[in-house]
Amino acid sequence: MSAANLNLRQLRYFIAVAEELHFGRAAERLHISQPPITRQIQSLEENLGAQLFIRTPRGVELTQAGSLFLEEARNIAARLDQAADRVHRAAEGNLGRLDIAIFGTAILSLIPRIILEFKHRYPDVKIVMHAADKLGQIEGLHNRSIDLGFNRMLVPTPGLVAEELCTEPLFAVLPDPGPWSGRDSVDLSELRGEPMVLFPASRAQGFVEKVTGLCHEVGFAPNVAQVVGDGFTAMALVAAGFGVCLVPESITSVRMDGVICLPLANLPTGASVDISCLYRAGDTSPFLANFLAVARELTT
Repeated sequence: MSAANLNLRQLRYFIAVAEELHFGRAAERLHISQPPITRQIQSLEENLGAQLFIRTPRGVELTQAGSLFLEEARNIAARLDQAADRVHRAAEGNLGRLDIAIFGTAILSLIPRIILEFKHRYPDVKIVMHAADKLGQIEGLHNRSIDLGFNRMLVPTPGLVAEELCTEPLFAVLPDPGPWSGRDSVDLSELRGEPMVLFPASRAQGFVEKVTGLCHEVGFAPNVAQVVGDGFTAMALVAAGFGVCLVPESITSVRMDGVICLPLANLPTGASVDISCLYRAGDTSPFLANFLAVARELTT
C-alpha cells in the first residue's frame, strides 16, 4: 500500500484502541461515538493488508503486526506533533532565522545589547550577521537576502522604513601627546586647519557630509587629509600622525594608544548622529516584529 492511503485520523484512532484495548473506551477517550472508530480501523487494516486486532469477548488484543504498527504509529504521531509545534512557534517568531546587516562602527553602539537580549528571549531564532554598507543593506532588503539593517544617517527610501532608535554625540579623536592632552573637551572651531581624516569612503557617505556640514557651520571647510573606510582606520591614522577625526561616542569605547577622545563643546543644535534600523515596509514577519519590540524597549 502507499503511505498516502494513511491519514492522521486513522493513526489517532488506532493508537487509542491499541492503548485502551477496547473500542468503547477508545471512543470515550476521543469523545466520539464508536462506529467511526470501527470503520476507520477496518479501513486501516484493509489498506495495510494486515490484521491489527484480534476481537475478544472483553475487547481486543493486538496482533504481532498490530504491536509493530503501534510503535511506528506513535513515532509518526510524535513527529507530526513536533512538526506542528515547530510551525506554530515559527508563526509566533520563536523559531527560525533572522538575517541582520550592519556596517562599520554601528556595531559598537547598543546593537550588541539588543541582539543579546533578543537571543535570550528567543534562543531558537538563529541570528545571521552580514557586513554591508547602506546601499548594500538597501539592496539586501529589496532582494530579501536580509531582514533588517543597522546604520547611521539613513535617508528615506521607497519601500523601506528607517526607524531611529537613538542618537549619540560626536567626539574628537586627537593625537596624544599633543596640544589637547589633559583637556576635558574641545571646540570644533579649534580644529580649523588641522588635517582631518574622514570616513566612510563608501557609496553613501552620510557621515562624511555630516562632519563637513558641521565644520562649515562653525566657520571653516575641513582640511581633508584622508578618506578611509571606517572609524577604526581613521583612529589608527590619527595615532600615526595623519591628523584628527570626528567619531560617534560609541567608538570611543575602543582604547587605542596614541590618541585621546574628547567631547565636542559648543556645537550647533543637531550635532549628533543616529543609530537607526532599516527594514521593509509592510513586512509582517514575526521575527522582525519581535526583534523591533526588543530594540524599542531597550532604547526608550
